[in-house]
Amino acid sequence: MELNLKSSFRDVGLIQSRVNEIRKIISHPWAIMEICGGQTHAIMKYGLKQILPPEVEFIHGPGCPVCVTSLELVDKAIQIASSPNVIFASYGDMLRVPGSKQDLFSVRANGGDVRVVYSPLDAVKIAVKNPEKEVVFFAIGFETTAPANAMSVLQADTLGLKNFSILVSHVCVPPAMRAILGSPSNRVQAFLAAGHVCAVMGYWEYPPISAEFHIPIVVTGFEPLDIIEGVYKAVVQLENGENQVENAYSRVVTLEGNVAAQKVIRKVFETCDRKWRGIGNIPESGWRLRQEWEQYDAENRFDVKSIEPQESPLCIAGEILQGLKKPFDCSAFETVCTPENPLGATMVSSEGACAAYFQYSFKQS
Repeated sequence: MELNLKSSFRDVGLIQSRVNEIRKIISHPWAIMEICGGQTHAIMKYGLKQILPPEVEFIHGPGCPVCVTSLELVDKAIQIASSPNVIFASYGDMLRVPGSKQDLFSVRANGGDVRVVYSPLDAVKIAVKNPEKEVVFFAIGFETTAPANAMSVLQADTLGLKNFSILVSHVCVPPAMRAILGSPSNRVQAFLAAGHVCAVMGYWEYPPISAEFHIPIVVTGFEPLDIIEGVYKAVVQLENGENQVENAYSRVVTLEGNVAAQKVIRKVFETCDRKWRGIGNIPESGWRLRQEWEQYDAENRFDVKSIEPQESPLCIAGEILQGLKKPFDCSAFETVCTPENPLGATMVSSEGACAAYFQYSFKQS
């Protein structure tokens, strides 16, 4: 009989057994940040907060690439997509992310050729079929999407395409963790690291962070039992005064990660400072195209250097992304700001904290 892994990681008995073990050992309130928005949605969807002891507080991290793509880059995307003779390709979530004045859906409604794709290689195919058009792909994401975005550049180069470019908005998790831990207002006492990021990058970058800030980091998956197991391992360390990096997602993640994917990333991208929406500039927290690939950089092809973004004064997404506030602390939540009329990206993305709270009607801190 074939084992149904999904069912086993949602098994109520297994989950409750681990929760009971947490209840036995926990003696102190602990604030644990889950890095990934996918983990946030799982916590809300499966009611994990309600079944855990009240001493466990989840702080929702900035692990949503749509949410942290800077307003400046969103405005640049809108300006490029509005340009004549351009086909602008993007993942679907980005079309509804509000810029300073409009979003990419509005550009499409007004006649712009904005297309939803499921892979950057789809954008390359569009460029092949439309040689008379400039095709631009919005290359957003954490380390997880970087290999495919890098491959699109290599594929375009192999095909000799002159009409393909990418608007790069890559951000990296470890520098963001350092920025959060180094903030005077930091409350995070342990991290649940994003399993999909670690599947690509491994977790060799995390031990120095754990040692420097004396904080447990547990690589964690996305099923209910994965998250409960991550909490259990973090609580054990916190209660024992330990600070180690543990891998609770070993069926997917190894220490070294996907070495071949990392090699492709290094070939195409280099480290740079990056602005995070609502947070600000984090040094060496992003990737940009290396100089030898700059002909594929959309910012070089289009005049978008003088963008001056204007964020909604009502939106507190920056504080939510830093774990300083919850979505229901926002006066606009569920009133002025809804999924149909979002003020910030955290209400748009399928991994956004505000969208999770709205969808699952979670009203508790």
